[in-house]
Amino acid sequence: MSGSGARTAAGGLVPADTTEEVRTRAAGVSTQVAVLPVGSFEQHGPFLPLATDTLVACAVAREIAAAYPVHLLPPVTISCSHEHAAWAGTVSISSVTLHAVVSDIAASLRRSGVDALVVVNGHGGNYVLGNVVQESSARGERMALFPAAEDWEEALRRAGVATSLLTDMHAGEIETSILLHAHPELLRPGYETSDFVADDRRHLLTLGMSGYTDSGVIGRPSLGSAEKGKELLASLADSFGAYFSLLTSTDGRA
Repeated sequence: MSGSGARTAAGGLVPADTTEEVRTRAAGVSTQVAVLPVGSFEQHGPFLPLATDTLVACAVAREIAAAYPVHLLPPVTISCSHEHAAWAGTVSISSVTLHAVVSDIAASLRRSGVDALVVVNGHGGNYVLGNVVQESSARGERMALFPAAEDWEEALRRAGVATSLLTDMHAGEIETSILLHAHPELLRPGYETSDFVADDRRHLLTLGMSGYTDSGVIGRPSLGSAEKGKELLASLADSFGAYFSLLTSTDGRA
């Protein structure tokens, strides 16, 4: 599957296509699919930037755009990070607002002839995105949420990531690896010695992250590597094929 050839600027966060380039790309496909990265602006320990989830979502979206003819959108950079409110720099919007923003973007796309939207979620706390997709699908609109847990599990196996999705909750091996690959210049010293595990987090919604970690880290960032990050992104791009087939099929089946 050939990619869209989408150009990006500002460190790969903002698409730099012209309207003519978007029109030309759309002419070659029967169903237009847009890809919307959704990140967050929240603490990621002392060594990863507040924009980590946005950077991860954009890195995944860029891999997708390089492999499939999709319309790459700029990211939503602030989302539902209320569990990180105890740390300086974290900014959140309500789940109602995020629901409205994504729904409005999808409606605008449909008015311009883009019938399908894939939301690439970089922050686990954006639970409401699942509701957006379910509600849209029930109305007969074409929308998907990516990656699913199964896509991440496959990526972990392929990349040789040692920690599980349960343990690698925040600022751990996965996020550190992807940034070491995609944005190594943004890592500060200290990830090699910041491992912290808290697998039993049953009261997370009540206590927030500060009930389980002092540093803001839950995971094993010391195990991160640029090689793992590259393979994680490649695996996710491969997994996206099933989503693209589903959203572009004439009978609505993968």
